[in-house]
Amino acid sequence: MVETAGGGPGDGAAEVLDRPLPEGVRRRVVQIVSDGFGGLTVAELPTQLRQYARFAPNRRAKFAGNAMAAALETDPLFRQRIGEKLREAQPELAGVLDSGAPPPAADPLDVAAAAYVLRPTGWVKLVTAAGEEALRADAERADEESRAELERLRAELAAARDHTRAETERLRAELEAAKKEAESLHRKLRAALSDVKRGEAALRKVQGEIEAVRAEGHAQVSAAESESRRLKARLGEAEAALEATRKAAREGRSVEDMRVRLLLDTVLDAAQGLRRELALPPVSVRPAETVDAVEPGRMTPKDIAARALSESDPAILDQLLALPQAHLVVDGYNVTKTGYPQMPLEKQRLRLLGQLSQLAAQSGAEVTCVFDGAELAAPVLLAPPRGVRVLFSKPGVTADELIRQLVRAEPPGRPVVVVSTDREVADGVARVGARPVASAVLLKRFQRA
Repeated sequence: MVETAGGGPGDGAAEVLDRPLPEGVRRRVVQIVSDGFGGLTVAELPTQLRQYARFAPNRRAKFAGNAMAAALETDPLFRQRIGEKLREAQPELAGVLDSGAPPPAADPLDVAAAAYVLRPTGWVKLVTAAGEEALRADAERADEESRAELERLRAELAAARDHTRAETERLRAELEAAKKEAESLHRKLRAALSDVKRGEAALRKVQGEIEAVRAEGHAQVSAAESESRRLKARLGEAEAALEATRKAAREGRSVEDMRVRLLLDTVLDAAQGLRRELALPPVSVRPAETVDAVEPGRMTPKDIAARALSESDPAILDQLLALPQAHLVVDGYNVTKTGYPQMPLEKQRLRLLGQLSQLAAQSGAEVTCVFDGAELAAPVLLAPPRGVRVLFSKPGVTADELIRQLVRAEPPGRPVVVVSTDREVADGVARVGARPVASAVLLKRFQRA
């Protein structure tokens, strides 16, 4: 029997399988080879399978399945040795296959796998029939599974339909309720919008009234501020006039006192002269000398103005200061900000006062320099230079007003020269008899010194 399976004449060794092994048959063949693999020595194994000799049967079937199937197909001696191990393990199945009639109760896959290994006569038919039987069984199994799946899906579909029907009814009821609620909300929204429009109209009306009241209040405040400024200006003028009146009264008393004293000196001298047989000494002061007038040979401000000198010529300033008892009044910041505005105010004052001191020494004129006191945060610690009177305006009084007060305080006929580029100051002092001179003329005079 062994010789027949080994490929003797008349056996199935010449038969050839014209299709691939069915997958089920191939797995059984690999298992048969793996089971018989362990009974062979390393020398009996093909070269490509010797590396798996120490593997466990299941591990060999997993990692060396393709190699074992290829060796069984191409190596007849290896196939014969595996067939012998199969005959030893399953002698009944091998005997039945040798007789050519497989047992009807045997598994077709086991029969096909054994026939593939032993290669009895007609093994190709057995393998083919087993493959077809396996395919048929698979098809029947798949059909049963499909039928069961179909029944399950039908049941699920019926349940889904029932659930969908119930859910549809519920959603329809919810939709009706939502529609009713939406209609109610629309009605409330329209009512709210109407209330909002009425509120906006009322708000616009109130805002218009507020704007009107605010504009009227602004107008009243502006009018009150204008009236306040006008009253302050009139109060300043009244205070200046009062101060000028007081000073004029004081000066008037001084003149009267001087005239009385002179009369008294005259009477005393006359009395003394009578005692010395009328040997009267000469009187040093005469009443005529107290009258401010122009003596022959001296010039008045009008005479100087009539000369052919340019208004920007510094020589005109020298001529004015050469008049008897000339008084030079300087608008301090107007001059410094014209000549050297980049310097700090303190340094501007010091520079101007130093130059005015030199001018006072050269001309012999009375010099008064006026600064605006509005920009001072504290009293100025300043020692006036020799020959220069330094004045700061009081709070609420500008330097321009202080200059006008100084000019009004002078007696008519005295030469008063005011240095300022401010046109309002120049016009104001000119109306009361003073001679205005531009700040640039004084600065040129300083450069010439």
